[in-house]
Amino acid sequence: MNFFAVLFALLCEQLKPLPHGNAVHHGVIGWVRWTGRNFDAGREHHAAVVWSITALGPALLAALLYITLRHFSVLLALAMDVAVLYLTLGFRQFSHYFTDIRDALERGDELEARRLLAEWRHLDASELPRTELLRHVIEHSLLAAHRHVFGVFFWFILLSTLGLGPAGAVLYRMAEFASRYWAFKSRTIDAPTNERLMQLSRKLFGWIDYVPSRLTATGFAIVGNFEEAVNGWRRDAALWMHANEGIILASAAGALGVQLGGSAAPGITPDRSKTFNAGGDMDATLADGSTPGQLPSLGALQSVVGLVWRSVVLWMLLLALLTLANLVG
Repeated sequence: MNFFAVLFALLCEQLKPLPHGNAVHHGVIGWVRWTGRNFDAGREHHAAVVWSITALGPALLAALLYITLRHFSVLLALAMDVAVLYLTLGFRQFSHYFTDIRDALERGDELEARRLLAEWRHLDASELPRTELLRHVIEHSLLAAHRHVFGVFFWFILLSTLGLGPAGAVLYRMAEFASRYWAFKSRTIDAPTNERLMQLSRKLFGWIDYVPSRLTATGFAIVGNFEEAVNGWRRDAALWMHANEGIILASAAGALGVQLGGSAAPGITPDRSKTFNAGGDMDATLADGSTPGQLPSLGALQSVVGLVWRSVVLWMLLLALLTLANLVG
């Protein structure tokens, strides 16, 4: 049933994508803001309370509702799986930015491409050279594909196998959103008084994303240039500040044969900046800290699309085989 739930959700998302700034998104923002405002009194242990209510609360509620529906009807349980996955999993939740930036670059309108990147990632891209602009688009798109598709996919399958339905999808998306939300709020005037909340949300999401990020990197290696992807994973992953991101991007860079990473260009956000003291075999890694390969080009954007879709097909085939084996067994 998991295979059909993911398949139906992806089909629905392609046919009728959620509009940008939809009610569900606003509801999640309101929920995270409300939990922080009402349960964070500034003490260290309050960070764990806020995070638990923010991320674990909705996941637990989804699990209880799924168990209740399954008690009455398997079809109702499947419908809930599809509905929750439709809201949490899918390319169209971020791909409009990718497509619009690619179209702008194909028209030669780099100013519009920079504006769209700045709107998407909340950074100043006005001074980015074309190569760095493409590099940012590729990196952010790969990470977005992981967090909107593969990470949700893996956690959904894990907890659904345990009989908890879409709880894993809810947990992953809420944990990921909370880590971004509190980091963003910390850079605004009305930043949270509890710095521990931002640190804890990042740390816990890092744990939650530990296995999915490595599975995503493995998928990129299998459907891309396997040898170079594995070499890049081992050699270049530490070029990025966050280990999970570094593994995904280093593997993808090798699979695509394109340069990623490199010096922190104007406008790069703090949590995406390179750690110059970490990692890298400098005999193979370029002097500016980027991975080996061709410079990012417009054609590389299409290669990214192909890599991600081949990875989706790979994991869907594996899930289909597991489903078939379970039915036969």
